Amino acid sequence: MTEATRSPSEARPDAAVTKALGLLGKRRLALAIHDSCFPAAPGADIGRGSPYGQAAREFLAFARRLGFDTVQFGPQGQTGRDDPSPYLGTLFSRNVLNLDLASLAAAPGSGELAGLLEPGELAELVAGCPGGDGMRTEHAYAYDASHRALAAMHRDLAARRRRGDAAAIELTGAVADFSARQDHWLEADALYHALATHHGGRHHRRWTAGPAGCPDRDLYDPGAAAPEVCRARRVELAATHHEAMARYRLGQYLLQRQHTIQKAALHALGLRLYGDLQVGMSACDQWSRGGCYLPDYLLGAPPSRTNPAGQPWGYGVLDPRQYLAAGGGAGPVLRLLLARLERMLEDFDGLRIDHPHGLVCPWVYRADDPDPYHAVQNGARLFSAPDLPDHPALAPYAIPRPQQLNRSVARHADDWVAHLDPDQVARYGLLLDALVGKVRERGGSSEDVLCEVLSTLPRPLARVIERQGLGRFRVTQKADVDDPADPYRGDNARPEDWIMAGNHDTPPLWQVARRWQQEGEAGRQADYLAARLVPREERADFAAALARDHRKLVHAKLAAAFVSPAAQVMVFFPDLLGLEASYNRAGEVHPDNWTVRVAADYDTAYQRAVTRGEALNLPVVLALALRGRSPALATLHRDLLERLWRQARWWDEG
Repeated sequence: MTEATRSPSEARPDAAVTKALGLLGKRRLALAIHDSCFPAAPGADIGRGSPYGQAAREFLAFARRLGFDTVQFGPQGQTGRDDPSPYLGTLFSRNVLNLDLASLAAAPGSGELAGLLEPGELAELVAGCPGGDGMRTEHAYAYDASHRALAAMHRDLAARRRRGDAAAIELTGAVADFSARQDHWLEADALYHALATHHGGRHHRRWTAGPAGCPDRDLYDPGAAAPEVCRARRVELAATHHEAMARYRLGQYLLQRQHTIQKAALHALGLRLYGDLQVGMSACDQWSRGGCYLPDYLLGAPPSRTNPAGQPWGYGVLDPRQYLAAGGGAGPVLRLLLARLERMLEDFDGLRIDHPHGLVCPWVYRADDPDPYHAVQNGARLFSAPDLPDHPALAPYAIPRPQQLNRSVARHADDWVAHLDPDQVARYGLLLDALVGKVRERGGSSEDVLCEVLSTLPRPLARVIERQGLGRFRVTQKADVDDPADPYRGDNARPEDWIMAGNHDTPPLWQVARRWQQEGEAGRQADYLAARLVPREERADFAAALARDHRKLVHAKLAAAFVSPAAQVMVFFPDLLGLEASYNRAGEVHPDNWTVRVAADYDTAYQRAVTRGEALNLPVVLALALRGRSPALATLHRDLLERLWRQARWWDEG
């Protein structure tokens, strides 16, 4: 039976899994997967997955049957041809590479948008894909293929409209209505992408065409020398590039419809859908919305235990002078944030806040330093530098007074700000408070706002998220298990936190566990896990078994997450499927970054792997967690424990 013939009830998880999650106090079990990572439908693989259509729906129904109730997508913005990182995508526009071409090429009448793409066009695109086994994306090819498919649909739609085709006329009207409603972002994004093609794909800073006082690179610059000339130039260019912009609008409309259809289907399966509010910005947004950012500073990450050299991201820094208007209402920055939130909360049930430091206490560095690593290592917190001699320009933005700083620690240390008054916490929290308020207006709760706080939690951010009842991320593979105070240890988690073995910036746990064995680390990890999961008299034998077998080590590490006080658990898809290839190497440019995806035969491959203990066996993990939570609980629910443990034959044989 395929997912197409299953009813929503048949995608429900086993009752034993659901009961165990409840006994362990887990309110959310989320599967994290980025858009490009999905498998493709048979005969429709152009080298990249799509989160829409039947192939993605089948995979997410598979996840639902395993016990997941939430799906965490990555950022969905339009990426460039040369960099697949979703964290450099557009703030508003969706990625054309997300179009589900299989449903668009289906026979007319078989779906809402079916028949827009000629099957022969899709077949030709699939045949030209250079991919091999479907385990890696082919970003550049998929970029070209998706835009070629969109161009073909736009061309054919225009031809059908000229012939008086009623369906084509109706679709054209729907695109026009959508474009009018979304004009506050869509006009600029469409013009940017038309001009980027016109200028040969060069960065907009190198665009030299245009009238004196307003070259094309400065069309949306609020400080342009001749604003009236810029307005006239935008009108002129919109007429010149009318077809390219119309094609872009069609793509955004199709993506919106496919997203809406898929969201409803996932809700029917019992899945909540979370989006990702990335802190970075695309070149498109730098061009059209650059006036909201400080001109002399960039956003990055300070030195940390994960990245001792720091990370000079090069992102824009939101200008604090533009948070609020002169009369106290929303200024350009707050309006930009609220517009993003309105769009995302129409489409998602909750939001992952990428690096919330960027909204509360950004680490900034000088844009004019020729060495970005020197710059980021000598940066400062935007609002916590009242009197730094190397950053006098930041003094006007300071919230704490000089005497509130702890100058015995590095300025990027969590306790650089020693204490804060309540009104100062409110000033730090202005943007994040607005965000949480919007989520709650939509009926969401604190557990629907996921704060990606990793190795650093500066006091201002800690106070702001505490005030809002929000949690942080606990990435357990990073924990120093010998340090009782380590923030990544699951036993230090709080109920409001989200806990996970890894995320898109860490190696899969399966790879890590093998490395622990090779490097002699497995024993130390096993001792810690044994202390968390079994009675004292069983710990020596249990730890020895974990240290010998990386499969048991993985399952015990995941079980420890379920034993933790955190009420929300997240699993990144490679940890579910038993994959060992890294999705992204944080802080490192690598050709394989952002390319791992789910194979087309994931279901049968998973079933084979899980019987060998080489993929995540959730019932086994939950059985270990129930025993670890309380011997009395395990005794009380002996039948449940036995039912879960039936799938652990490989454990006993190993």
